[in-house]
Amino acid sequence: MIACPCAVCHSSDKKDKRLRSSILVESATTRIVIDTTPDFRYQMLRADVTKLDAVLFTHPHKDHIAGMDDIRAFNFFSGKPMPVFANEMTQEVVIREFPYAFTDFRYPGVPEIQLNTIAMEPFMIGDIRVVPVQTWHLKMPVLGFRFGTFTYITDTNRIDEAEKQKIRGSEILVLNALRKERHISHFNLEEAVTLAEELGVRDAYFTHISHQMGKHADVTAELPAGMHLAFDDLELVVEGDMSYEL
Repeated sequence: MIACPCAVCHSSDKKDKRLRSSILVESATTRIVIDTTPDFRYQMLRADVTKLDAVLFTHPHKDHIAGMDDIRAFNFFSGKPMPVFANEMTQEVVIREFPYAFTDFRYPGVPEIQLNTIAMEPFMIGDIRVVPVQTWHLKMPVLGFRFGTFTYITDTNRIDEAEKQKIRGSEILVLNALRKERHISHFNLEEAVTLAEELGVRDAYFTHISHQMGKHADVTAELPAGMHLAFDDLELVVEGDMSYEL
């Protein structure tokens, strides 16, 4: 048995119980999940999600795609393939990791996936307008997404100025902040705070948090006004039209 010395692991605060990063975006008629983490099945059960209209992938790292097999449950509910949106790099990895879902002769019950390629132009899923935002995870391109006045960005440590313009005007920004120490391919907490201030968002929520960050309550007390640590089961209400045009 290996004893874990991490204070976060032993915290009694439920906000320190962190699963892998994913979000559900919901309008009056449409539900979209961004990334299918290894915890995808439990996250959907916990949120009582039985209807899902599409999946968006940010990038092909395992902690963001590993749960894709459990899309099969939503195939059963809907009776049709799940629209999955990703760039070409991510599609290649998804096909390699889940080849049984893409063969000509598929075993009954495997996930039914309809792959769609994300370029950099805005597109619609139901009544939700999706604006892709190109970011960099060291040298890997990673997609963030803007929905109306809400923007979601994970696994990045650099955003080019032209792409920052797509974020400006957002009222709420969810942004990765791995830890307090610098990291080769993620924003640390100081860098995430600085970017949120530069972009002038009303509220910033930091996600993709490692245990190295420390306890939720301790870090929250150190943050500037309008800055927050995200936590599992957090719900954000975005006012206005999700089909908002930039």
